[in-house]
Amino acid sequence: MSNLLPKSVNIFDDTMREGLQIESPDIAVSEKLRLLDAIGEMGSKNISIGSFAHPKWTPSMACIDELADAFVPKPGINYTAAVFNKRGFDRADGYFPKINVRGRKFGTHVELCDTFARRNYNRTQAEQIAAMDASVASAKEAGAEAGSVVVGNPFGSNFEGPFSLETRMDLIDLMMSKWGNAGIKVDRVSFLDAMGWNMPHTVRETITAIRDEYPDVETFHMHLHNTRGATIASYYEALLLGATEFDTSLGGMGGCPYCGNGRAAGHVPTEDFVNLCHEMGVETGYDLDKVIEAACIAEEVVGHALRGHVSKAGPLPRDEACYPNDMPFVETFEEAAHFRNGPSVYKGQISPWREGDALSRPSSA
Repeated sequence: MSNLLPKSVNIFDDTMREGLQIESPDIAVSEKLRLLDAIGEMGSKNISIGSFAHPKWTPSMACIDELADAFVPKPGINYTAAVFNKRGFDRADGYFPKINVRGRKFGTHVELCDTFARRNYNRTQAEQIAAMDASVASAKEAGAEAGSVVVGNPFGSNFEGPFSLETRMDLIDLMMSKWGNAGIKVDRVSFLDAMGWNMPHTVRETITAIRDEYPDVETFHMHLHNTRGATIASYYEALLLGATEFDTSLGGMGGCPYCGNGRAAGHVPTEDFVNLCHEMGVETGYDLDKVIEAACIAEEVVGHALRGHVSKAGPLPRDEACYPNDMPFVETFEEAAHFRNGPSVYKGQISPWREGDALSRPSSA
């Protein structure tokens, strides 16, 4: 199949919402504000400040109102937040237009895993399916020209095992039929893989099947957790098939308390995916140097190391940024940060360089 690599993509950094929601609830609001300010400098056009959720279930978001009151929005950025019910919507909407949770696209969301639907949403899969009729009817009444479908955990479940392409497509067909019967096309499909079962080949076969069966679908939105380290490869496959919307977080921060993996169910690091896109010639609108700076601030805010790579090794050095030939040993993460902190970080290390003998190198053995 021919590749459909897009010219540009929308990367939604989810650090403030999913990243912080599984971190310590004791992080000071002032530190969260510092991080939010740094994220606002990266080039993102849409930023979620967090979620208006009940603190019993999401204690790290208990300060969301204080954060919403205090942050200073930057020009040109649409600030939003996650809401899960009418009460959450009303709380967030009280900050409009500073925070905008209005104008959401009409859509239907069904989990392929009934167990996860019960654990995460307190609803059965059957109840989610039954609710689709009302959602589609509301869209039709509002005059919607297009809708979207969201498939939760389409590739497999920690509680129910793997899901086949046939099983995925059966659910997608059902959801598509609801919209089609109402005379509304579906132009957007989202995958929410909280349990991190994605693999490059399952992503490719699924997007390919949907493109073949439903040519009206223009946009694929990828929210795939990097639980087992395969997700940047899955994102690469999605890019080659023309997907244009991707969720990430600084340092790969994130996780899910309902799936059995906790913080291990993190995201693709924003800095790593931005770097990948730029190396492939795909525009993101992000300034990679500022993304790296924000990732380093994120580590300071949460108080522990995160799992990004580019924030620690730096982007690929070119021209004046190439490392000096006589650079001493670099061993630690602190020394590796010379790309942003300068050569003083490796001062005193031994050097493998022999002046005047450029080809001579000691053995690494």
